[in-house]
Formats: sequence, structure tokens, C-alpha cells
Amino acid sequence: MTRVLHTADTHLGYRQYHSTERRADFLDAFRRVIEDATDDGVDAVVHAGDLFHDRRPGLSDLLGTRDVLETLSEADIPFLAVVGNHEAKRSAQWLDLFEAMGLATRLGEEPTVVGDTAFYGLDFVPRSRREDLEYGFAPHDADHAALVSHGRFEPLVPDYGNVEWDLEAVLESASVEFDAVLLGDEHAPTKQEVTGAWATYPGSTERASAGERDERGYNLVAFDGDVRISRRGIETRPFVFVDLDLAEGEGVERVHDRLREHDLERAVVHVSIEGDGEAVAPARIESFATDEGALVARVTDRREFEAADVDLDVSFGDPDAAVEERIGELGLSDAARELDGTIRAGSVADSNVAEEIERRVGELLGDPDAFESAPESDDATGDGSGAGAALDGGVADDPGTESADGVVDDAETTDDAGATDDAGATGGGGNAVEPETAGDDGDGDDTPLGPDADGKGQASMEEYL
Repeated sequence: MTRVLHTADTHLGYRQYHSTERRADFLDAFRRVIEDATDDGVDAVVHAGDLFHDRRPGLSDLLGTRDVLETLSEADIPFLAVVGNHEAKRSAQWLDLFEAMGLATRLGEEPTVVGDTAFYGLDFVPRSRREDLEYGFAPHDADHAALVSHGRFEPLVPDYGNVEWDLEAVLESASVEFDAVLLGDEHAPTKQEVTGAWATYPGSTERASAGERDERGYNLVAFDGDVRISRRGIETRPFVFVDLDLAEGEGVERVHDRLREHDLERAVVHVSIEGDGEAVAPARIESFATDEGALVARVTDRREFEAADVDLDVSFGDPDAAVEERIGELGLSDAARELDGTIRAGSVADSNVAEEIERRVGELLGDPDAFESAPESDDATGDGSGAGAALDGGVADDPGTESADGVVDDAETTDDAGATDDAGATGGGGNAVEPETAGDDGDGDDTPLGPDADGKGQASMEEYL
């Protein structure tokens, strides 16, 4: 028998709500999963993609991941993984780095055999490139075979009308017959039998959006004649969800009363308001919640109110000036600035831009000084004439966790295939993340090295092009 822990969508490095504490929460959740794996003595940990939240994780995220994977390595438990859409780079992947360190195995077309089971990998592939895939895998001599992949595969995922991948077609085209498909990308746990194979998503290990209300956790998958899938929860930071339907005459005090019913200490609080009650100021409610001890508070008022008549004097700045200002802040080299000018000037036909850039790069490579970083612009703060509009006129408690030995459902019978459908209805689908304000992209450390990962103060040519 081979028994593995199946996890995915850890999104390490996600600075959700611009909060360093939330960033640490994602690493803590991953650490708990790995601790459970070592305590249980599983044969392997299988990660189905989106280990990191984006393709440029901060140094602290990389070091934290290394430390966690080292504990797994010390227990002689292999870490098998594929690349997800959030972390995918153009060439070498972060997973390759950990593989070179002896801490991970990147799955692919060749089988990686653990016990009596052969594991294969299929990294995330954009929809536009899937028609060219042949799903050819090398043969194996193991008793069982499992495919690990990242993407939104139908029929398991809710039909959002975006980037679904036909799992039935994949299995029918594959050169290997699979007993199980261990997936990532869908943040709500689910499982279903497809073309004779059990396919499952474990869900994310931390809440990456307000729609992910169910407990977080992972799967335990056993290969022993049949495939058995069970789910186990993990402890995460509490989220408090308060859904209000304000009656006529009710307002902010009613919201405060509802919040007082909950323990908000260090919790993430989400308040959703509907109904015919008075208009409320979200900032006032958020301040009340944080004063009561909440780590973060967010308010969504779904009602529509007629806007007051206010005369606004709106003027727009020069977008090109704003771009130049931002380029000055980046400290790009002369070479990078010249290439930027070529791209934006409009003097080169669109169809010839790539060829012209390639020609200029070849010329510039003969002048190393051209790649030296430029000093930051002295007027980086601007004079108020940016590209933005200038306006004159003013204006549930944590669901808890399952016990360590709690097994929710078993995949041996087809009757429970839809047992986790309710979890999928919470809106935790795909790789969705919290729709925060601009800039909450979670890429890089809190004290970034610079526009690129090498800390030299200039964007790499790969990132620039």
C-alpha cells in the first residue's frame, strides 16, 4: 500500500490585505501540513501546484519554504510537485531550485515510483496551448498510477465559463491508465470519479478570498487495490463572516451589535450588508472591528444609493508623463530605457518591434556600461501633475478544524462522489484571490531587493521584454 498526503494552493508569499501577518499565515499553514505528514509517516507529500502566490516570491518566502521542506527531507519523505499558474516562469521554475537542493521532485512524463504507485506530472498549461498536448507518458511497472496536475478541470469545477480543462479527454488520450488524478487550482475541496479514475482537489491551505468560508485542509490518498480518499482539516487564522440584511431604520449601530456577538481577537472580519436600512460608512465599521481586536476588517455594502449632486472639477494628467515618472523611480539602465523608448515611441511598426528590439539588444550587449543602473529620479515624487484624475469638490467565526483522525468521506463507493459539492458552492473556485486595492499583488518581500530578483536595482531583460 502507498499512502500520500495531497495538498495544493499554498500560495506562499501572499501578503493578503497588505498584511505581513497574513503573509506569515500562509507559511504557517504549509508548515502544519508538513508537520502532519511527518507525524503520520506518509510515503510522500504530493503538491499539485501554486506552491507560491506568484513567480517572484520574496527571499523570506524562499527561505521559509526551504526550512519546511528540510524537515520533510530529514524524515525521508519525498516532496513531489508540479508547477501552477501563479508561480510559473518562462524557463527554470522555483521548483527546479528545490529539486537541485535535493528537497523536491518535479513530476513530469517519466514515472516517479513511490511504494507500489507511479506518479506523473502535468504542469499548468494555458488554454491556448492545450490543443497541442499529446499526453504521452512513459510506461511503468507499478501496481498503480496517479497523475498530478494544476488547472480547472471539468467536470469537477463549477462552471464559471472560464479556462476549464476536459479531464475526460485527457484521461482518454493519455498513454498511461491512471487510477487517480490529484489536482490543484480549485480552492474548494471536491472529488469525483471520471473515466474510471478518482479525481480530487484538496482545496487551499489558507483562505485566499472571502468566498472560501469552509475549513482549510488536505487529502490523504491511499493506493491499496482501490483508491481511498479522506480529508483532514488544519487550524488556520479565524475568519468571522457577518452577513446583514438591514431593515428600514437600522444602521451602523445594528452592525456594531452583530460584531459584538463574535470574538474578533486577531480575526479577519468580513461584513456583507444588504437590505433597506440606512447607508453606512464602511470605514467606520472597519475601524470599530479593529478597535475590538480584529487583525483585518473588510465591509461590502451591496446596496445602491442615489449619489448626492456634487459638482466635480475633473482634469486628467498626461499618461506619458506618468510612465516617465515611474520609469525614473525604477532606476532602469540606459539600455532598458532605450528599449522602452523603442517600444512606446510608435516610430517602429508593431509587426517589426520584436525584430528591432532583438537587433538593439545585440548591439547593446557590446557595451556593458549601458546596463548599469541609473540613479533614481530626483523628482520621483512628482509635482501633482500625474496621470490620475484630480478631483476638486471633496467627498463566521472560524469553522474549526477536524480532529486529527477525522475522516470525512471515502472514495471506495460512488455514492459519496458529490459529498463535497457544498464546499464548491462557497465561491472558493480556481485561483481566485481577494479582490483588494491596486498593488496588493503579494509579489516580492516586504523589503524588496528591487524590480528584479537579483537585487541589482534594474529589471532583468527577461522581465522587461
